[in-house]
Amino acid sequence: MKNGASEYLIRATAHGGLVRAFAVDATGVVAELQERQGTEPAVTAALGRLATGALLFGALLKEPEHQVTIRVKGGGPAGILLAAANGGGDVRGLVSNPVTDVAQVRNGKLNVSGVVGREGRLSVTRDLGMRRPYVGVVELISGEVGEDLAHYLVSSEQTPSAVGIGVFVRAGSVEAAGGYMVQLMPGVSNAAASAIESSIMALPHPTTMLREGDTPEAVLGRIFPDGFQLLDRRPVRFHCPCSMERVHRALLLLGTSALAEILAQDRDQGFTEVTCEFCGEQYTLSSADVERLRAEAAGRSNGGPARE
Repeated sequence: MKNGASEYLIRATAHGGLVRAFAVDATGVVAELQERQGTEPAVTAALGRLATGALLFGALLKEPEHQVTIRVKGGGPAGILLAAANGGGDVRGLVSNPVTDVAQVRNGKLNVSGVVGREGRLSVTRDLGMRRPYVGVVELISGEVGEDLAHYLVSSEQTPSAVGIGVFVRAGSVEAAGGYMVQLMPGVSNAAASAIESSIMALPHPTTMLREGDTPEAVLGRIFPDGFQLLDRRPVRFHCPCSMERVHRALLLLGTSALAEILAQDRDQGFTEVTCEFCGEQYTLSSADVERLRAEAAGRSNGGPARE
């Protein structure tokens, strides 16, 4: 795995601001996702691609606390895959089934579409701190994740886009992960669009470039040989915002009946353990803690005051 200092994302523009471009090295991030989720190689590649895509989509957010969540349900044996990133470069992800019974390699490549499936939907939820988040949904076209994300941008947001993302796994270890996203804004010339398309078609695979030592700047340099304007450079990392307070809030949402059932199940051991699905962190609550939450849930259902 690479040193964490090399993992970052850049935002840039080209052709007088009529083209937006992003590139990211997320090798260590995907390696940590693999470790925390316990994924086999093909599922590592699928979830890693989705997390990389979430980081690229997150770069479009205006504020660090804004969040984008991408969910894929393709009907494959991996089940639901989900990745969430914010505007500050943090990302987390999870998958229903980290180990499947399908061949990990097909035609010399990791069998991403085989574990994801091709019959299903991709949804993107943007939480911008407003009353309601924005949600867009498209049908999957390949199950390869990158192509599906580009399809989403064109179909749901009417933004011509190219998305190239990849994860390279060898001997069970993530050796490279990252990619790029290029978007054409209204007004870009046909000549510029054709030149960009030709450059992207000639690119090596994203993980080939990263393994050869290309930085995110070098990746965009291949796409824009006449130069681009760098807007900013930000580190990326796996980060899960789970906490005991969030555990309490989640348990309260279960309601009195479910909390009473938890108390009954864990009565003999005297405590309840809750594990975060994203990071694997374990939180231990005493039976008295759960009883207090049950009483609070009962008070809320009876019109009592809600705790802030």
